[in-house]
Amino acid sequence: MTTTEISTRAGAARATIRPRRRPLAHKKAIAFFVLPFGVLFALFYALPVGYAVWQSLLVVQRVGTFGPAHDVFGGLSQYSQVFANGPFWTSVERVLLFGVVQVPIMLGLALLFALLLDSPLLRGKKFFRLAFFVPYAVPGVVAAIMWGFLYSPALSPFKAVTGRVDLLSADLVLWAMANVVTWVYVGYNMLIIYSSLLAIPTEVYEAARLDGAGQVRIAWSVKIPLVMPAIVLTTVFSIIGTLQLLAEPQVFRSFSSAVTSTFTPNLTVYSTSSVPDFHLAAAFSVVLALATFVLSFAFLKFTQRKGVQ
Repeated sequence: MTTTEISTRAGAARATIRPRRRPLAHKKAIAFFVLPFGVLFALFYALPVGYAVWQSLLVVQRVGTFGPAHDVFGGLSQYSQVFANGPFWTSVERVLLFGVVQVPIMLGLALLFALLLDSPLLRGKKFFRLAFFVPYAVPGVVAAIMWGFLYSPALSPFKAVTGRVDLLSADLVLWAMANVVTWVYVGYNMLIIYSSLLAIPTEVYEAARLDGAGQVRIAWSVKIPLVMPAIVLTTVFSIIGTLQLLAEPQVFRSFSSAVTSTFTPNLTVYSTSSVPDFHLAAAFSVVLALATFVLSFAFLKFTQRKGVQ
C-alpha cells in the first residue's frame, strides 16, 4: 500500500468521525425562560386535550331504567358513533367546500392589499393600512350579527338587493358566512404578508429595477416568491380556522332556518354537548382535531415538496 493510499484512507476516516458536540451552556437560564411557557402549555393545552381524549373513551351507564348514571370505560364505542353519524360528515364536507372557495379568495385579497401597501405608487398608506385591518378588530360574533342584519330582508337597509336575492336561503347562507369571514380576516392575513414584505432587503428591488423590471414584474417575480412562506403560514391558519367555524353559524341560526344544529362540525360538537352528551361531544372533538392536523400537515408536506420553505 502506497503512502498516498494510506493518507487518503486516513483522511476519509477522519471525515467520518463526527465532531463532539459542545455541552449546552446556560441550562438553568434556558429552563427559567422556558418554564412559564411549559406550565401554561401543560395547563391550558396538554391537560385539556388529554382530558377530552379520556372523556371520549367513557360511556354513561345506568342501573335500571331510572337509576343513577355512572361513567364507565367504553373503549372506542363513542368513535363508532362518530363514524356512523351522517350529519357530522356532511358538515365536514360543507366546511371543506367552504374552505376550498373562501380561503383562496381571502388570501388573494390579503396578498393584493399587502402588495398595494408595499407599492411606492400608493398614496395614503397609513389610512389604507388601518382601513384594511380595522374589520379584524371587530369581534367575530359582533361582525356576524351586523352582517346578519344586513342580509335580513326585513331589516337590511339594502332591501333592493335582499328583497330579490335571499342571502339567508339554504343555497346561499354558507357563502353569506364566507363573506363575513373574509371581511374579518383579510386584514389579519394582510398584516402577516405585509410584514414579510417589509423584511425583504431593498437591494433586491434595486437589482430588479436595474434589470428593467417594472412594479408589476417585481411584484410577480420577486415579492410573491419571497413572501411564499408567509402565504403558507396564513393558509395553515385558514385551514385550522375553517374546520373550527362556529361563531358565524351559531349567530346565523337566529336569522336563517337553513342553519341547523349540525351545520358545521364545531356546531355539532356544541349541540351534542348541550344535550348533554359530553362523551360523544369529546369524541367528535378528537376526530375533528385529528382531521385538522392531517389536513394542515398534508398541506405543509405538499408545499415542502414544491420547494416552498
